[in-house]
Amino acid sequence: MDRFEDRVAVVTGAAQGIGAAAAIRMSKEGARVALLDLNERAAQRIADQIVANSGKAIAVGCDVSSREQVESAIASVTEDLGRLDILVSNAGVTRDNLLFKMTDEDWDLVIDTHLTGSFYCARAAQKYMVEQRYGKIILVSSRAALGNRGQTNYSAAKAGMQGMARTIAIELGPFGINVNAVAPGHIDTAMTRAVAERAGIAYEDLVENTLKMNAIKRVGTPEDVANAIAFLASDEAEYITGQILYIAGRPTV
Repeated sequence: MDRFEDRVAVVTGAAQGIGAAAAIRMSKEGARVALLDLNERAAQRIADQIVANSGKAIAVGCDVSSREQVESAIASVTEDLGRLDILVSNAGVTRDNLLFKMTDEDWDLVIDTHLTGSFYCARAAQKYMVEQRYGKIILVSSRAALGNRGQTNYSAAKAGMQGMARTIAIELGPFGINVNAVAPGHIDTAMTRAVAERAGIAYEDLVENTLKMNAIKRVGTPEDVANAIAFLASDEAEYITGQILYIAGRPTV
């Protein structure tokens, strides 16, 4: 089933983890994918993997916290691939610490990458989507938006992305553009493992704690999130907008 035939998707933070899985997932269903990442070489490896499997993909180096780089990257993608139908704003970093230890730099980097970066990407993408009166924007938030010890910066950024998704959905709905957010829980990625390491927690202990709380007795995979993103990016979800979909293995309020 080629749900994304003739569609062009931009995925930020696409060099690994959820971003890479989302790019690969949509490419398998016919999308031409632009993989944006600060690490262009790593993004190119994923693009090469997609092409080797008969997909179409390009890699573009981009720091999403830079308005100039975002606007240049989006313009380059539309020029190279002809249009822009889907934006998955996934790029992110973590700088966890308790509030009294968190530095200004820790705060600024996380907010600028997740929240400001999503704003820059959505604003740049909507120009093309409004013109064609069609588009899908998916922001990758997190269950941490509900609060998580040691993540004041990350939780604030991810909660802000949820408010952003709801608001942009209201503004862009009249132009045929759907805007939603996904909010993953514990997903087995390099970033999650790095968070555990920096906190001095064995990853196996982190998994064990997750399983105690989860109704589904496993941690999530990048593919779990990519499947949800693909649905929200498809025309099957055209009457869904301004929603936050938690992908956490347990009920979430």
